[in-house]
Amino acid sequence: MSEPVTHVFGIRHHGPGSARSVLKALEALQPDIILVEGPPDAEEVLPLLTHAEMEPPVALLLYVPEEPSRSVSYPFALFSPEWQALRYGLTRGIPTRFIDLPQAHQLAMREDAGAAGSEAVEDESDPVAPPEPAEVVRQDPLGWLAAAAGYSDGERWWEHMVEQRLDGDDLFAGICEAMAALRAEMPREEDPLEERREAYMRRCIRQARKEGYERLAVVCGAWHAPALAEMPPASHDAKLLTGLPKVKVSATWIPWTYGRLARSSGYGAGIESPGWYHHLWSDSDRVAIRWMTCVASLMRAHDLDASAAHVIEAVRLAESLAALRDRPLPGLDELNEAVRAVFCFDSDLPMRLIEEQLIVGERLGKVPEVTPQVPLQQDLARLQKRLSLPPEATQKQLDLDLREPLGLARSHLLHRLALLGIPWGQPERVTGKQSTFHEIWTLQWHPEFAVALIEAGVWGNTVAAAAAAKARDLAQRAPDLPALTELVDRVLLADLPDAIDPLMALLQERTALTGDTAHLMDALPPLARVLRYGNVRRTDATMVGGVVNGIVARICVGLPNACSSLDDEAAAAMYDRLVNTDDAIRLLENPEHVSEWHEVLARLADRSGLHGLIAGRSCRLLQSAGVFDPETCARHMSRALSRASEPAQAAAWLEGFLKGSGLLLLHDKELWQVLDTWLTELSAESFAAVLPLLRRTFATFPAPERRQMGERVRLGKAAGSQVPGMDAGFDAERAVSVLPLAARLLGIDWPPAGAAARNAGDRGEAS
Repeated sequence: MSEPVTHVFGIRHHGPGSARSVLKALEALQPDIILVEGPPDAEEVLPLLTHAEMEPPVALLLYVPEEPSRSVSYPFALFSPEWQALRYGLTRGIPTRFIDLPQAHQLAMREDAGAAGSEAVEDESDPVAPPEPAEVVRQDPLGWLAAAAGYSDGERWWEHMVEQRLDGDDLFAGICEAMAALRAEMPREEDPLEERREAYMRRCIRQARKEGYERLAVVCGAWHAPALAEMPPASHDAKLLTGLPKVKVSATWIPWTYGRLARSSGYGAGIESPGWYHHLWSDSDRVAIRWMTCVASLMRAHDLDASAAHVIEAVRLAESLAALRDRPLPGLDELNEAVRAVFCFDSDLPMRLIEEQLIVGERLGKVPEVTPQVPLQQDLARLQKRLSLPPEATQKQLDLDLREPLGLARSHLLHRLALLGIPWGQPERVTGKQSTFHEIWTLQWHPEFAVALIEAGVWGNTVAAAAAAKARDLAQRAPDLPALTELVDRVLLADLPDAIDPLMALLQERTALTGDTAHLMDALPPLARVLRYGNVRRTDATMVGGVVNGIVARICVGLPNACSSLDDEAAAAMYDRLVNTDDAIRLLENPEHVSEWHEVLARLADRSGLHGLIAGRSCRLLQSAGVFDPETCARHMSRALSRASEPAQAAAWLEGFLKGSGLLLLHDKELWQVLDTWLTELSAESFAAVLPLLRRTFATFPAPERRQMGERVRLGKAAGSQVPGMDAGFDAERAVSVLPLAARLLGIDWPPAGAAARNAGDRGEAS
């Protein structure tokens, strides 16, 4: 038997050039066993990699079953060297193993380190100190090699040196030598986790040799290649691996996206352009032509000019730039510069579209149905299939008609997932008549939802059961009555009958014990929506009616006291509550509630000493409801703006009365006259004091309303009568002199019939 030979292939994670070189090296070597840097805990699900339904990008997810938030993912793309090496071995029946330190140890070590770090932070004098030089080198070894080669960053250096190598020539000896030199030059700083990982990899290599394998292929990150090529004594590694902590972990496959492979997502081994790398892997022939064709197709899909001539010119420009820079093929830099010059006319906006859709991309992978899943994941997959709602990485708008069974079932699913902390859909605002039976959602699936689903599995085995259990728990932990009523609204929208009964019992109990009128006012709007729209959604909301009746009655009793002695900040908060409560009561359409509410508002409007903001809004609400006629409103305004009132209090009343709309002033000349009189009688000091308040009030008016008010003031008119102080200096003779020209422009006779006789009579009398 010949001596076992180990071939170490140091690669860069997620690189098509590395993947091609690995495949060519494996073809030449014909190994007996393939060892890949990865978690041995996942070997039971490794055979699924070759399943017909497996479509990268995907990720291996390892998690602690009792605490799913403690998890780690290993993403793979089609162009990942590890993916190609694993697939090569599994499809050919070659023994293929993961050799990294098991996550059963790594997750336990991180927990211990986190606990120790949290205790040490209290004594740390500089918790935000910069990283040590050794850590900087370890985090980005390619950046140092790129700097030595004269490149601005490691990404571009690696792309030009490796990713554009279409021939796949062996380069692993050079990579190992370069990394060995870099490791030798870097400061010697111990990293226990990295040392143990490399020790475990070497142990796996020794184990494979003992089992009789002669040609060993080891695929690992380039940084680890020198440590695996030269083996220290086994006792050295055994000492490092003695006494490691351990936790139980489970493994599964989950879909991934190119957006999560990008460095901008925060992924430690991320790349800048996963979509571009996918293109390099899939279209190795005539790369520039095919890329520019994709760019043109994308731009035409968004109604942007892109012709065949643009493609030809952009390819020529990119190839010329590559030749000038002494590069074998146009890289992404050259292609982007050509696209910007030819397609985008040096504009950034189309380039953002190209970066999002092509350079990064949002491809979402798929995993087989036989992949191990928790029951909650399986139930969601069944619902997604039944409701024709496949998860997609790109944003998609969904318009649901709640009168249709399919639309209502989809709405229930999205609301239930939101309760479970899985915001697959984001609701959009719907206005108009359709808002009572339509919902618009923006859907976008993120890979981290898979972890959230596993975490939510503790609440139940189906989406409905888990959401109901989570809702009951949230109800017990609701901090106040408004939070509880908001939860009731969400539960009814999700159609969870198993949760509504205990929630209503808790709501009645807390309502009876709550003496805070502000909390009652905050709690009313969600319940009003439930009562108003419950029948449209086919939910039984009748049990909410008794609670709402009690809340409205207690609000009407306690509101006068709740509005006493308010400062400006508290008055602003109460103003919003008044508006929201008025909207809720109008939504309920209950005559008894409306009568009680208007009665208490009238008491507030007539109450002396009340903060002006509250008194003014009470008067405006009554005017909008038709309870106060224009004369009554004018009387209240005259009293609020009288000389007996402080200017600041008067300005606050005016803000409460007019905030949001000035149409009332434009159409009611009596109110306009009262306001104008008050303003003209203010002293200079008082006017300067209230001016900021007045500007804040008038700033809430739409621009056309402000313009009409300015024109009325400029013309000196107030609903047909002159405003005091505006008629001084008016020259009647100059005004009459323009009338003939104005009459000619309007096409009428001047002077009018009868006017000449009157003018003659006037002249005779004058003579």
